[in-house]
Amino acid sequence: MNPLDKAGSFRLGSRDVKRLGYGAMQLAGPGVFGPPKDRTAAVAVLRAAVESGVNHIDTSDFYGPHVTNQIIREALHPYRDDLVIVTKVSARRGPDASWIPAMSPAELTQAVHDNLRNLGLDVLEVVNLRSMLGIHGPVEGSLEEPLTALAELQRQGLIRHIGLSNVTARQVEEGRRICAIACVQNLYNLAHREDDALVEQLAREGTAYVPFFPLGGFTPLQSGALSEVAAQLGATPLQVALAWLLQRSPNLLLIPGTSSVEHLRQNLAAAGLRLPSDAIARLNTVAAGKTAH
Repeated sequence: MNPLDKAGSFRLGSRDVKRLGYGAMQLAGPGVFGPPKDRTAAVAVLRAAVESGVNHIDTSDFYGPHVTNQIIREALHPYRDDLVIVTKVSARRGPDASWIPAMSPAELTQAVHDNLRNLGLDVLEVVNLRSMLGIHGPVEGSLEEPLTALAELQRQGLIRHIGLSNVTARQVEEGRRICAIACVQNLYNLAHREDDALVEQLAREGTAYVPFFPLGGFTPLQSGALSEVAAQLGATPLQVALAWLLQRSPNLLLIPGTSSVEHLRQNLAAAGLRLPSDAIARLNTVAAGKTAH
């Protein structure tokens, strides 16, 4: 039995993937811009992930830009039949590494073709439309025009499934009137649980939710509580944060990223970490900033 099987699997589009995957964002240079310091190490991490049983990799051609996808192709092409590569579109990078909205039909079409070329694929399994109405978090507003453009590319056979990222529950509802939504990818962790209701709604509907930044936005007090629980369990704080997500809901698909094979192995070990009920109760106080024992 592969250790990752302990965390189970869940449907992503038309494929079942292991719930602990890999996010490739950190394979680019500082600020997700330019080449990595050690391209050989980046290739090694990707190969180690797939050899360990990971079959869900999250990426984007605006990581680098182009760099991360080109490294994925170098490391893993031709791809294993069970490997699902999920990408995202709707941004481009400025020469100063800035993130610039690119949500027009022409820009989205170009982004899809860039992803296909740099990944060496004829069709993209899942493409997430990342809302750029708000750079740092979801902002209400219609996504009809960009989603309609992606749905047309889907009809052309360039995309199999469409997902949404950095969105609100209302935008998910709007999106479903345009095309099937295979997954939602938002910031969510034990300190940021604004999407609790959305996670539960999607779980009832059999739709995957992909949380990013498992340790993002923690206050020192919250980090301290997490570290205490981790020490009691003989685990790292990130392993505990990942294990909490795995136990939070069966439709959560995790994509922790790293540029280190050692850290990759630590992350994947979270699949076998079962949090006892008292640890979960303590961790559930973190979102409110409480420190009750």
